[in-house]
Amino acid sequence: MDRFVHYGWPFFDDRHPRLAREAEAWSKENLAHAEGGDSGSDADSICKRLVQDLGCAGYLNHCVSEKPDVRSIAILREVLAYHAGLADFSFVMQGLGSGPIALAGSDALKKQYLPKAAAGDAIAAFALSEPDAGSDVQAMSTTAKKKADAWTLDGTKTWISNGGIADFYVVFARADEGISAFVVDAKEVDASERIEIVAPHPMAVIKLKNSRGMLLGEPGQGFKLAMRNLDIFRTTVAAAALGFSRRALDESLARARERKMFGQALADFQMTQAKLADMATAIDAGALLTYRSAWVKDSKNQRVTREAAMAKMFATEAAQTIIDDAVQICGGLGVMRGHPVERLYREVRALRIYEGATEVQKLIISRDLLKS
Repeated sequence: MDRFVHYGWPFFDDRHPRLAREAEAWSKENLAHAEGGDSGSDADSICKRLVQDLGCAGYLNHCVSEKPDVRSIAILREVLAYHAGLADFSFVMQGLGSGPIALAGSDALKKQYLPKAAAGDAIAAFALSEPDAGSDVQAMSTTAKKKADAWTLDGTKTWISNGGIADFYVVFARADEGISAFVVDAKEVDASERIEIVAPHPMAVIKLKNSRGMLLGEPGQGFKLAMRNLDIFRTTVAAAALGFSRRALDESLARARERKMFGQALADFQMTQAKLADMATAIDAGALLTYRSAWVKDSKNQRVTREAAMAKMFATEAAQTIIDDAVQICGGLGVMRGHPVERLYREVRALRIYEGATEVQKLIISRDLLKS
């Protein structure tokens, strides 16, 4: 089965399928080491190497960009996620963490941070969530105060991806003018409190105490900046879900063909065939929503609030079901530590939460419908 056939759809230019096949070849040669990471320390070292490797290969230029092509970012996430969840994570966090600088940073800040992030020489992080302010950004309590020509930040951020290994953080804080965005160097924060999650990734609580920050854009415009950044990257979460789903389907097909039960292959049972049909259909439906959203963003240069929410909601929820079915088809192997399907089962769960939980996506979609 050709995993790249959908790149022939009208959403793409000729360069997009070429990028996918180049990334596929690169992934096969370079990502064997990224399938580990069963502990926090392993994940740290793997991600540091991945950022460097992705930078050397030139792939970070697609997500660390002042003019990002969402289709290219989505394609790379789909390919990388198929091979290794940590590769997808390392790739996109460079974009999410540097995106606000590309969108609103001064020329000096862009020159200081973007080339290093694109080359893989500096690791980026995006610090928005707080213990009591996740989806409800307006509940943010981290503060920023201006003293002479400098800004200082105080507060606590949590669930910060790349926390503990990042070289710089884009931090959102409440100033007198409203929520504002700042670049904060790693030396200014305490990221010693690490967070262990079901699929190990670099993650931490970061504490700011009289920490120096450099303002991005205008004071009080931080919330809009965060939403502009997410408007680029939220669609690509759906693409990562597609990568996980396609790997789960391929593993299921292989297992169904080789597993013998009651004198026939598992694939000969109609119940198995029905599962495989549902999996393939859900993947195509998710891909249509995902790449429609990416195409609208790229070709029309407009907000894709509804399209991105639909894509993320459907593709991540479908991926959870597809991978669960893959575990059933693989049987005992599906829950054996280190098996591709077992890793997928742990990796996929977070996608339904980060960058806006499924429930939040439903609110976004319905409010946009009612507004229009």
